[in-house]
Amino acid sequence: MRWGMVIDLRKCVGCQTCTVACHEENALPPGIFWRHVVDVEVGEYPDVRRTFLPMGCQHCAEPPCVPVCPTGASQQRKDGIVFVQYDMCIGCGYCAIACPYRARHMVQDHTWYFGEATPSEKQAHEPERYGVMTKCTFCKHRVDKAPAGATPGVDPEYTPVCVSSCIANAMHFGDLDDPQSNVSTLRDQHQPGVLLEELGLKPSLFYITE
Repeated sequence: MRWGMVIDLRKCVGCQTCTVACHEENALPPGIFWRHVVDVEVGEYPDVRRTFLPMGCQHCAEPPCVPVCPTGASQQRKDGIVFVQYDMCIGCGYCAIACPYRARHMVQDHTWYFGEATPSEKQAHEPERYGVMTKCTFCKHRVDKAPAGATPGVDPEYTPVCVSSCIANAMHFGDLDDPQSNVSTLRDQHQPGVLLEELGLKPSLFYITE
């Protein structure tokens, strides 16, 4: 099993709903965004167009952020999810330098958006997440709760919140190793590409462009 995403850039409207949903789900402090959408221009003049590119941790099969960590806090699970073991992190930042996708975020100080915690901030608050490196986790806290008979990527409750909140149905999550999964089907149909393929990191996020 290897969790991954297929993102259809033809459908993304740049609404940033995934950005906001991720921020809310994980009670991230002001200025920290594990997920964001980049507004880019592609093509060559005069044949150019505007494209929206959802970005975040690529959960690489060969993650450069893992071997550089001096304490072993940056880890990769057997299902491909790359995460930070907070109680082992010393905040050195080596992993952030190694990541070519700029998907690592240091949280130095804890602040609430409105001076005091909102109900959602209280619910998702993780005190151990301050003074350490943080990143997208593919919402493993949701994926790992999937009971027998439920399928992350199909059942919204057990799917990364960026995917389940996408208003354009541009983002898809599932098991890349399962040939019958939704993401495998999309890969077969569209042959999507990955970012910075030349680096050989084998990202788990695939982008449909045409």
